[in-house]
Amino acid sequence: MGSDSRGLERAPGASDDDSAGIDAAVIDPDVVMRQAGHENFPVAMGILRPDHRRHLLAVYGFARLVDDIGDEAEGDRVAQLDAFEGDLRRVYTGTPKLEVLRRLQPSVRELDLPIEPFLGLIEANRQDQVVRRYATYEDLVAYCALSANPVGRIVLHVFGRASEERVARSDEICTALQIVEHLQDVAEDLERDRIYLPKEDLDRFDVTEADLAAPAAAPSVRRLIAYETHRATQLLRLGAPLAGTLRGRERLAIAGFVAGGRAAVAAIKDVGFDVLAHRAKPGKATLLRELSGVLVRKR
Repeated sequence: MGSDSRGLERAPGASDDDSAGIDAAVIDPDVVMRQAGHENFPVAMGILRPDHRRHLLAVYGFARLVDDIGDEAEGDRVAQLDAFEGDLRRVYTGTPKLEVLRRLQPSVRELDLPIEPFLGLIEANRQDQVVRRYATYEDLVAYCALSANPVGRIVLHVFGRASEERVARSDEICTALQIVEHLQDVAEDLERDRIYLPKEDLDRFDVTEADLAAPAAAPSVRRLIAYETHRATQLLRLGAPLAGTLRGRERLAIAGFVAGGRAAVAAIKDVGFDVLAHRAKPGKATLLRELSGVLVRKR
């Protein structure tokens, strides 16, 4: 995203420096929020209660903006992420400068949302600035604990359904979804000099970074992708019972997460695990079929 004339909506009493030290090209709240309809975040699901939808839209704005700073901002992104964390802390202690965070503040106060998941999402983007490769699967899962799991935890808090058992199942689902997204985006991530496939697995299947840059996946790459897809499938299976512990719209929303992951797995399989030559994106029919399966099986 390049520099343009987009500005930050000013709140009454905001200071002249209401960008909080962050690239102005990425902080327009209206631009951030317009992307909500194109994401797999539950805010796009009309089945949610109006209050849940309002809170999750505010959370979405936070999550979208922190990713945009980490991926798109011009200048020192780590410094800007530090500034963003400082403004997040003002959500809990005073008045934040950024409009996206001012929109989040009522939800934080009304629901008593903990700060830790929000800090985790910021830390994941800091890590993206300095860590480009992951040696082991455990290292990658630890990254997912920062980049993905906090979203599920926040959703459970918004629903008022956070418990130790539910959080554990949510973490499994979110880690699986993050791994699947990485598998879908191998080529795109490599363009950013990032590889989210464990080095130990690259070695196990005799795959080089040059193989990942090829226009089509060699047999060894397809075997690697199949292996990682199986791991994600197992995590989805472990996490799926979370939906069965909920009722009504909340259950349907969580089932939608699981179904989305399963549909993406099916799409990867449908292209023969060649995620380099094909965009492995599921269609609506596959998503609906998987959603029906989650709701019927409760697993």
